[in-house]
Amino acid sequence: MAEIKQVLVPDIGNFKDVAIIEVAVKAGDTVSAEQSLISLETDKATIDVPAPFAGVVKEVKVKVGDKVSEGSLIVTIEASGDTAAPVAAPVAAAPALVAAAAPVAPVPQALPAAVPVAAQAAPAVAAAGTAHASPSIRRFARELGVNLPQVKGSGEKGRVTKDDVQNFVKQSLAKPASGGGLQVLEMPVIDFAKFGAIETKPLSRIKKISGANLHRNWVTIPHVTQFEEADISELEAFRKELGAEYAKQDIKISPLAFILKACAISLKHFPDFNASLDAGGENLILKKYIHIGVAVDTPEGLVVPVIRDVDQKGIVQLAQELGEISARAKKITAAEMQGGCFTISSLGGIGGTAFVPIINAPEVAILGVSRSSMKPVWKDGEFVPRLMLPLSLSYDHRVIDGAAGARFTTYLAHVLSDMRRLAL
Repeated sequence: MAEIKQVLVPDIGNFKDVAIIEVAVKAGDTVSAEQSLISLETDKATIDVPAPFAGVVKEVKVKVGDKVSEGSLIVTIEASGDTAAPVAAPVAAAPALVAAAAPVAPVPQALPAAVPVAAQAAPAVAAAGTAHASPSIRRFARELGVNLPQVKGSGEKGRVTKDDVQNFVKQSLAKPASGGGLQVLEMPVIDFAKFGAIETKPLSRIKKISGANLHRNWVTIPHVTQFEEADISELEAFRKELGAEYAKQDIKISPLAFILKACAISLKHFPDFNASLDAGGENLILKKYIHIGVAVDTPEGLVVPVIRDVDQKGIVQLAQELGEISARAKKITAAEMQGGCFTISSLGGIGGTAFVPIINAPEVAILGVSRSSMKPVWKDGEFVPRLMLPLSLSYDHRVIDGAAGARFTTYLAHVLSDMRRLAL
């Protein structure tokens, strides 16, 4: 015979008075064992509280915004037959891996302060609890600045999926903005098959995630790109000597290790480049640490792990860390892609003379590095062959003006051309 049972908040650790951010059921709903009833959010994690058994919800005792602790009554359920199961521990959602919007790729460190893409389409605050989504999807939506109740779910029972959130971002960015904003036309829908044979290949997970960030950064940040060349003739000669010395220790001394160090010195000299705008765009947050992201190529797309405290490390230590990152590029975690102050995207090993990297918000500048080449340079009354390294610095014009951008690249080129400054 059916029995009405109470469902209480199980052991959730030492947390008390935890806020409810979602109530996933209502009176009359049929639930299965382990189905999520409510979602809680602490300052450390989002927690799902599942149904301990199957049955029909008779009464919901809580609402969004209520605060509960272990033992608080959530719902009463009319258990269906002998289906009771042990009460399951709540599940904490793992942080979503969100790519940082890098120049030629994601990845993203992890992810930056988001610009609410839904702001142009609806009020910034919507009724809470109207979206049916898992805690990890809710976290993902918050990181992208998406007002989740406005996203139409395509999953089972209208549940919002990650693809739904990403598609919502793309559609919102494509809509004409009100109030004199960007008038972006929608992409045309074309049947390419009518022109010839085609193959449909899904984008990798990294590219799907990074696409919305790249688009947002490109259309919301006023980019300016400054180009410069650095004479790295002496640096390259020293790098080869150092490389031969450390080859027995299996340490590869790459030019990027020197570029990292030079950027750290330049960021100290120009603190506005080691900064971020606050959420309101009214204040500049100057960072007293120097963590630099480096775009790393993987089969799934580019990721941007962050090397921390670059200013406090030597060339050999930086080279070691770069080697370790390259060796485990596929296993880089979300935590390792967070906290960057500045990003470097080096394509020198592939080719090219210059490119325009996209700023990795909320950073205010990014450096692109292309392939070095020998060029005739006028020096001491004659042309001499020198190894020149092309640099492309994109910066946020709201924070940095053209004169500052030119001073930064000139200073950076000077540091790279004079190795003594790397010791300063």
